[in-house]
Amino acid sequence: MTALKDAAPGARSHPADPRAWPWWAQVLGVYAASRALTTALFLWVARLQGPNPWTPPRPGYWQLVALPFDASWYRDVALHGYPLPLPTGPDGRVLQNAWAFFPLYPTATRGVMVLTRLPWEVAAPLLSTALAGAALLLVHRCVAEGAPRAVAAWPGLPLATVALVSVFPASPVLQVAYSESLALLLVAGALLALVRCRYGWAALALVALALTRPVVLPMAVVVVVHAAARWRATARGDDELRPRDGATLVGLVALAAASGFVWPAVAAWATGVPGAFVRTQEAWRGTASVAPFVGWTYVPQYWFGPWWPLVVAAGWAFAVAVLLAPSSWRLGRELHAWSAAYVAYLLAAPEPGSSLARFLLLAFPAGAATAGAVGRTPRGRRVWLAFVVLLMVGLQAVWLRQVWVSSVEGNWPP
Repeated sequence: MTALKDAAPGARSHPADPRAWPWWAQVLGVYAASRALTTALFLWVARLQGPNPWTPPRPGYWQLVALPFDASWYRDVALHGYPLPLPTGPDGRVLQNAWAFFPLYPTATRGVMVLTRLPWEVAAPLLSTALAGAALLLVHRCVAEGAPRAVAAWPGLPLATVALVSVFPASPVLQVAYSESLALLLVAGALLALVRCRYGWAALALVALALTRPVVLPMAVVVVVHAAARWRATARGDDELRPRDGATLVGLVALAAASGFVWPAVAAWATGVPGAFVRTQEAWRGTASVAPFVGWTYVPQYWFGPWWPLVVAAGWAFAVAVLLAPSSWRLGRELHAWSAAYVAYLLAAPEPGSSLARFLLLAFPAGAATAGAVGRTPRGRRVWLAFVVLLMVGLQAVWLRQVWVSSVEGNWPP
């Protein structure tokens, strides 16, 4: 039985009725509708685009989604590789360079370009769009299998989560030449593998994630939570954790922790500069430091002026509320652990600037918690979901207009 049929058990099984479709068709249908909307918004934004370092004024769709900001760095990696030696200025400080960008996404795009002979401007957005569709299929299965209590209360929750991720304000990056689509696929794949106790697949996803985005360390927390839960269940007689599985889980924790340092180690070895990756990251910072939480001391002041302490307090309070809400605790242990660990990572590691919104895409279990936060009746759930979807669609238009256009004028990366 599909999620929408569960949500509306009285629906007729007619081929033209989406509620009669299999779950994967429903997911892809929701995703396709969201991409049609986002594409229309990109075309609107293109008409507003003025002179900038990457595209002509009023660029075409493919230029707009494949060339600005981080996409230009990924393109440089795909076409030319990484710079050697490490670029430095007259003062000896490392300049902004491609070593800040992980290799798996541009390498995969390069492969698509070779196989299809498509240019970067077409191959990269098409690959991102396809990867995001696959990622949302895994997001659906993660919620369906990893949050049994929440899904028992509302069988439509997996598809509702897909809908909220698809219309999230920063979800346009799922079809641009950024690595978010690949990262979402790998995060969802790793979580689903843990839920299913498929540890070989989890290890493969962790290694690939370590070469995609610097977010693999929070996944070590999820593996620890998963292992602890299995050991407790075995002690109660509810599970049978074999010694082999126990050793594999210990190895997974070590793999996740070690994988977080793979790309920095590669950068240091290839350039011959110890700390090359960290020094490259510092080139993007408003202050030459990547110490945890430092960004909160100066970035909000730039965006919000004298109101920044209130904004920071409200943001942190919202993060805590999302993680402690009853709907979050109804999620399975792996999904809730990922939300908690990843949100803690976002508070500590990156600068809290305009990029933070797109980073939140990977915290997709928070979408399930949001969808299930209100409404004990089917009608209440539908009204709440419709309200959140409409709110996010409006914020998506605002995000694209303010970030994708205004930031080009000010040369501020989204």
